[in-house]
Amino acid sequence: MAYKLAIFDLDGTILNTLEDLADAVNYALGEHDFPARTIDEVRCFVGNGIRKLMERAVPAGLEKEEIDRVHETFSVYYQQHCADKTRPYEGILPLLQRLRAAGCLTAVVSNKADEAVQPLCRRYYDGLFDYAVGERPGIGRKPAPDAVLEVLRRLQVDAAHAVYIGDSEVDIQTAANAGLDSIIVTWGFRDRAYLESQGGRRFVDRPEEIEEIFLS
Repeated sequence: MAYKLAIFDLDGTILNTLEDLADAVNYALGEHDFPARTIDEVRCFVGNGIRKLMERAVPAGLEKEEIDRVHETFSVYYQQHCADKTRPYEGILPLLQRLRAAGCLTAVVSNKADEAVQPLCRRYYDGLFDYAVGERPGIGRKPAPDAVLEVLRRLQVDAAHAVYIGDSEVDIQTAANAGLDSIIVTWGFRDRAYLESQGGRRFVDRPEEIEEIFLS
């Protein structure tokens, strides 16, 4: 195999979570009498964690304490509704099954809160990841390499034998900061032209192409 370990982003890479994120954003904004955001606006806001998502979604100029309250409303709502409309991208489930059957290790590193990452991975891909981790206190969020390096240590894999697979400029930066190769998917939350401008070099249009890279 070209690599021993595949580390996946979650939102926009293995799960289409955009509608649930947008619904939760607009619920939180509505509860605090702020204007709603479109789904395309939310698409542009995601990638740097839930706190940054809410900072971008609220009206400009709010005090930190007000953003805190909107963030808390979002978090409570999203934890209960994170799987209402979320669905796996077509082809990801058989990809993971085939990679693991070939002896490849698999993991998830996401900027989504860890309390959402764990149930989503269990719900849609139960038993198909050796390790999954989301945003937690004290761990630098992507593009900081902290969580990726934690996965490498836990699974005892050298960076040269691992690849980070994602859909955003944050994922490109994360892989570079951790010393990993990257594979960027084109079915996620960013378009290819933008990702190329952000340093993306290796792209895939279908999950089957990831398998081809690994098993070539």
